[in-house]
Amino acid sequence: MPAMKFLPSLRVVVAAAAASLLLSACISAPPGPPPLVDTTTPAQRLAAVEAIAGVDDTELSVQPLRDPQVDDLRETAITRRQAGDLAAAAEALNQALLLVENDPGILQERAEVALLQADWVRAETLARRAVDLGSRTGPLCRRHWATIEQARLARAEKENAVSAHAQIEGCTVPGIKRY
Repeated sequence: MPAMKFLPSLRVVVAAAAASLLLSACISAPPGPPPLVDTTTPAQRLAAVEAIAGVDDTELSVQPLRDPQVDDLRETAITRRQAGDLAAAAEALNQALLLVENDPGILQERAEVALLQADWVRAETLARRAVDLGSRTGPLCRRHWATIEQARLARAEKENAVSAHAQIEGCTVPGIKRY
């Protein structure tokens, strides 16, 4: 008989332990600080790109000759962008890229419109393509890497953004000193 009395009390103990485990699972860790929210606007990201790109009078900067039709499309893109019509600016640059698909300058301009459109992946993809095509010095090179950096920051890829920022320094090449 004593074994019979023991069994119900064992059941009570096991049930109490199970209930305790269930309740402890409901208790969560104390809340940490809220995640930082990046409030940088696309326009502020573009301003950061433009600030980094700044032209230095002592630096070598090579500018390609442009097709007049491509220049017209670039001007249209600038006008549309200033008017706030980013879709039309992007389309004008897309048309220019159909004419000269491997032009790093136009790729960069299109990347910057993508930055303004908050299309972070496209902005980085276009800027990386421009880097791959040979813009490795001067203000254009800095714009490429700054665009990549801003796109990565916008996607909360801080470590990757740091590596892009490190590339900016290598874009400055002193000009030729003439005596």
